[in-house]
Amino acid sequence: MKAAMYYGKEDVRIEQIEEPQLRPGTVKIAPAFNGICGSDLHLFHDGPMPPAPSDTDPHPLSGETLPVVMGHEFSGVVEEVGEGVEGLAVGDSVVVEPLMVDGTCPACKAGAYNLCEQMGFIGISGLGGGLSEHIVVESRWVHPVGDLPLDQAALIEPLSVALHAVKHSGVESGTAVVGGAGPIGLLVAAVLKAKGFTVIVSEMSTARREKAASTGVADVVVDPANDDLAAVVAEHTGGAGADVAFDAAGVAVVVEQLLSVLRGGGRLEVVAIHVKPVQLDITAQLTMQDRVLGSSIGYANDHEEAIELARSGKVDLAPFITGRITVDDIVEQGFTRLIENKDHEVKILVSM
Repeated sequence: MKAAMYYGKEDVRIEQIEEPQLRPGTVKIAPAFNGICGSDLHLFHDGPMPPAPSDTDPHPLSGETLPVVMGHEFSGVVEEVGEGVEGLAVGDSVVVEPLMVDGTCPACKAGAYNLCEQMGFIGISGLGGGLSEHIVVESRWVHPVGDLPLDQAALIEPLSVALHAVKHSGVESGTAVVGGAGPIGLLVAAVLKAKGFTVIVSEMSTARREKAASTGVADVVVDPANDDLAAVVAEHTGGAGADVAFDAAGVAVVVEQLLSVLRGGGRLEVVAIHVKPVQLDITAQLTMQDRVLGSSIGYANDHEEAIELARSGKVDLAPFITGRITVDDIVEQGFTRLIENKDHEVKILVSM
């Protein structure tokens, strides 16, 4: 079968590989659409990093070394159902929660499998991937999406990341500020709107601000380089400040800005990955304001709710699809395009 194989930095090859075989407890899927994620960009442009294996050291759960099949944000159609599998049938439209976990570490036993000590990802760490003609997956990770279009279904994985962050914050209503309107920031805003929050999005890029406004996920969009974010938030909260803020930018100055617009007792939830340390004045910025600082990663038991948000129309995923390509063009029209035109792209979908 045809697949996109990841060999290392700037080395993705479209090759013919052996087709995976159905096993008891598994489901065989024909992938339909696969979204390109920030993790895929880092792997392509920067080279292998955990949870990806290297060409000499295998991932502890998959047992695979490079090359591996790429693709972890994908939808597809069930082709075969293995012995012992219930609730899934041939022809079902599905998405895959692309995780591999050991099931034995304290986090897994507590149900927080997104914190598994040996965490791996299908499509990054091995066990096949969405950028292939067929994949076999344990049935526990396969979620039916009903009549949700398969292109939109490919965004359920990042939507689940956003949903998990909103739920993890513990704030259920009020005014929320989202710092950063990249793919995850936009989806966090979409979840917040679906849950009834007033949403203020702060973003430097004109194109991304326009996307936040045109999709309706933001009630107010702010250019923090030219607008006074604190004044805008005060105007919309009667001077009280925001109830919750989400850092979806991964930049220290955004953390500073978001903390400055929180009310006393408000919460900052970090959903971005910071590659550099962030310095905070704990006493002034948190303690004396009785504020809470939290952070979240990935998802655990969130896919079904994310699917329902999309199926019900509370979150419209269609506007976030900004490109469709075939796997043969993934380097130039996928990885390169997302880097060079990142302000105008949200999610590029790849089909086989």
